[in-house]
Amino acid sequence: MVSATLGSQTPGKVYPDLPDQSPLGAPLDWAWLRGTRSEWGIHPKPSARGLTMMDIAVGSYAEVPEHPPHRSMAPRGADVDDSTADMGYILNWKTDMWSANVTELYEEAVARQWSATRDIPWGELHELPSDVEHAMCQLCTLLTEVEMIAADLPAKWMWRMNHDFIEAKMFLCTQIMDEARHAEVFRKRALANGGGLLLSRSGPTSLLRTIIEAKTYTQASALMHLLGEGFVLDIFRMGELIAPTDVEKRIFRMCMQDEARHVAYGTMHLRYAVDHDPDVAEEIHAALDHGEQVLIDFGTAPDVSTALALLLAGGADQVEEKGFPLATELTKKQLTSYLARCERAGVGRLERTTIPLDTLGIDVEQIRAAGGGQVAAR
Repeated sequence: MVSATLGSQTPGKVYPDLPDQSPLGAPLDWAWLRGTRSEWGIHPKPSARGLTMMDIAVGSYAEVPEHPPHRSMAPRGADVDDSTADMGYILNWKTDMWSANVTELYEEAVARQWSATRDIPWGELHELPSDVEHAMCQLCTLLTEVEMIAADLPAKWMWRMNHDFIEAKMFLCTQIMDEARHAEVFRKRALANGGGLLLSRSGPTSLLRTIIEAKTYTQASALMHLLGEGFVLDIFRMGELIAPTDVEKRIFRMCMQDEARHVAYGTMHLRYAVDHDPDVAEEIHAALDHGEQVLIDFGTAPDVSTALALLLAGGADQVEEKGFPLATELTKKQLTSYLARCERAGVGRLERTTIPLDTLGIDVEQIRAAGGGQVAAR
């Protein structure tokens, strides 16, 4: 597999004749050539996909410390000089942002990037009935607004994360790019068919402020990945029913694959944090206690619920008979999926949530089964 020896100097080579000064008289330092504390002789082997981050996780380079000794931007595995500047990172424990699947998710994200300009068949968009176009534009207005919070939030915290956790930071960079593309594609769809951006009211803002103002990154991740992005993911999954044309279906499918990665990272980050520091569970619960109510207020806001109901009905004529029952089923699915994610994340909410599970007909045992039976509510 890999051979490694500590120290970068080649045996028997000390290079004694190297100059001490440059042609301009400046002192020269050849320490990097004469020997450093690193693994020399590492030869990672490319896999079928090419040379992935998993392939180069070999020897000591694969070791991610629980609490790095430095707070510099030096790459993990380098021979860090004691005089290297301290960057003042505050997220210096692996539990602060790590997840067991983060490296694989990064590679998937890089491989599955798409373009909102080239990969959506905009030329196939055709005129829709006014009510359906209004509903689509209203939904796109909402999605253009809320998607960027999943870019702003990582950007707020990434510069505070210790650089030894580079794989997590790299993945969050892909999330920022994904969400920029989502905001782009929904803004384009709102404008592309002659409709435009419609109403924006206070409901979404309350949810977005709750996420961005979270006191810790782990609380923010719970609010964003378990709640916010999880709910949007279920909207994307309903794309076949919501979308009036193949153009919107394509948009929802492409966004769904991105959103699923983000939710997978957040769920497993919280699982890692709780497994390694059980006390953090209460911190997460406290955030979700408040977040659930804000999200329910957001999800039942008239602009959101009526636009979705009309799209699910296929028009205003059947909104009561077909649209609202389907919208109710969507809400039930969103809440069931959310509670199952909490179970998988190790912060089961079934004994603590204020969501009216009986009233909504939500099957608690189904949620426990979907989450692996993990209940960690206090």
